[in-house]
Amino acid sequence: MKRRILLVDDEVAVLLTLKAVLEISGFDVDTATSAREGKARIRHREYEMVITDMRMEDERAGEDVIAEARKASYKPAVALLTAFPVDDVSWQDMGADQMLVKPMHTRVLLQQLEDLFVARESEVSGVSVKKPAPVKTTGKSAAKRSATVKKSTKTVAKKTVAKKVVAKKTAVKKAVVAKKAKPPAKKVVAKKVAKKR
Repeated sequence: MKRRILLVDDEVAVLLTLKAVLEISGFDVDTATSAREGKARIRHREYEMVITDMRMEDERAGEDVIAEARKASYKPAVALLTAFPVDDVSWQDMGADQMLVKPMHTRVLLQQLEDLFVARESEVSGVSVKKPAPVKTTGKSAAKRSATVKKSTKTVAKKTVAKKVVAKKTAVKKAVVAKKAKPPAKKVVAKKVAKKR
């Protein structure tokens, strides 16, 4: 039986991309685009894991989803998904088992989810298993990471344009040199006629 995950995020592109990645990896995935919709799904269906964005309708929407998941009798694992990382104490105080920082590599995401599933299953069965360690962030804020990506993208674009300009100038120079090196046939004939006179 497939493990069932609920994804809650108001960014539809992120939601659909993550849903596709998880479904390809063998999970049964439901989605919600708001905290209200997410809380309703938690009340009406059982999930092994709930992954929620932190900021949706308001700054605390993710906390509301986490609180609803914590009240559920089936005890799902809960992950907080955010582009704006908070310190470990903050997300743990909210009741989340893990903080997932977006964007992230698929392999890393799947490993973190597997660790959470193992911890949840052991908790439900009463067997003690070490909880997954919090993911260490590099200290860069999402804004700084985004600025770095934009800067490197602009640099690559500038280099590409510069290469095209250089290539075009080189082609034009070669054409001019070739044109000067070989005079047109009509002029050669005209010069020969002029010499004969």
